[in-house]
Amino acid sequence: MEKLELTNGKEVEEDVTKIRGGPQTNCTFETDEISLKSLSHQNGNEEHSVQAIVNIPDKKNGANQDDYDPYANRTIKHPTTNTETLIHLLKGSLGTGILAMPNAFSHAGWLVGIVGTILIGLLCTYCIHVLIKAEYELCKRRRVPSLTYPQVAEEALKEGPNWCKAVAPYAGHVVNAFLLIYQIGTCCVYVVFVSENIKSVVDLHMGVETSIKLYMTIILLPLIFINWVRSLKYLAPFSSLANAITIVSFGIILYYIMREVPTFEGKEALGHVSEFPLFFGTVLFALEAIGVMLPLENEMKTPQAFGGTTGVLNRGMVTIVILYVLIGFLGYLQYGDKSAGSVTLNLPSNTEVLAQVVQCTLAFAIFITHAIACYVAIDIAWNAYIKNKLPGRKHLFIYEYVVRTVIVILTYLLAVAVPALDLFISLFGALCLSALGLAIPALIQTCVWWNYITRNEKILMSIKNTIVGVFGIVGLVVGTYTSLKAIIHEFS
Repeated sequence: MEKLELTNGKEVEEDVTKIRGGPQTNCTFETDEISLKSLSHQNGNEEHSVQAIVNIPDKKNGANQDDYDPYANRTIKHPTTNTETLIHLLKGSLGTGILAMPNAFSHAGWLVGIVGTILIGLLCTYCIHVLIKAEYELCKRRRVPSLTYPQVAEEALKEGPNWCKAVAPYAGHVVNAFLLIYQIGTCCVYVVFVSENIKSVVDLHMGVETSIKLYMTIILLPLIFINWVRSLKYLAPFSSLANAITIVSFGIILYYIMREVPTFEGKEALGHVSEFPLFFGTVLFALEAIGVMLPLENEMKTPQAFGGTTGVLNRGMVTIVILYVLIGFLGYLQYGDKSAGSVTLNLPSNTEVLAQVVQCTLAFAIFITHAIACYVAIDIAWNAYIKNKLPGRKHLFIYEYVVRTVIVILTYLLAVAVPALDLFISLFGALCLSALGLAIPALIQTCVWWNYITRNEKILMSIKNTIVGVFGIVGLVVGTYTSLKAIIHEFS
């Protein structure tokens, strides 16, 4: 009798059904979950007995005893520190969304606005934690250092119930589709924002009222040129300038909001129920930055510091929620139902130069940010779907510029068709982020742990994630319907 020791020192008694081996004791197994105490195989007239101890996956923890640590195996050329990651997280979540918060509160009322923003913020943060933990667990099982969001979705569904396994090959494409629509929608919001703020200042000085579509057409060519920049490295200086402008502008906006003491007079604590989906979509658009979370965590020097009770994610989201509640609450108390799709449009630009400066500088900052947001859409469309399907490689760079131009023109055409900033924000928040930020992470968690927990744990997890998933799907359907209905009513 010869003994073959493999890894974890556990002796088990199941029979092996699939095994290859010769008269030697070094046998090769065709499955990761075979275990045995003894077996016999015959080669000619010689019978060989082998006693083996194999590595059995720990079903409770979903990992092998010889744990593969994805964090230790990541090779990052320029890893980010915790502070840098926190800054990037804040930068990714502070944009046109926060400027729409007073308008969101006008749909929900100040009390529902405060409570609703906090609850949505908590739910979004929880779902991001779920996604990050699922990625880490799948990386351990697949023995890879990192995964993208589409890869996490596909690999997760492969480990879920049978119906999930059947649709797993399409999961990555679904996530990519939502990400692509969201990024294009964000770019449309940016086109409308830049055009509205420029129009507000120029019309004042020209003394005439012009169509916003004229300003969209004027900025189209510069938008195409800036999106021809193929490397974010060359946009970095402009991005840094845009960030500085944004911070200073937010400070000036807060000054205007609080210059006169806000009053509760004429402000509703509870808004109309029919308008709550518009609030929900706007807050989701403003708060949720699910597309950047995995890249941020994957690029960290100490990625284990991203999660946790006092980790980068929680600190960033707490800061973001506080800022959003503050701007939304004070802005609504100051401007009431007249709160515009961007609070910059409520500033006294007709009488004060400082307000005009804020509108112009923020328009410039968002103009630069358009190229960064569109970069993600271009990357998905070009690298994931178009590039590898082209027959010839000779003029590949020309095709890439064509794709870049077409995507920019698409954002322009959508903005021209629906030049309503608040409705655009609500529409794409409800349509894309209800799925990407809530429903899909809940499904991913269910599938990742489906075969690795007890029956009672599975029931509790299924109930919890079903609630989150249904909330996300209802938010998607109702929010999208309400936004589209408001758009049709606005432009009919």
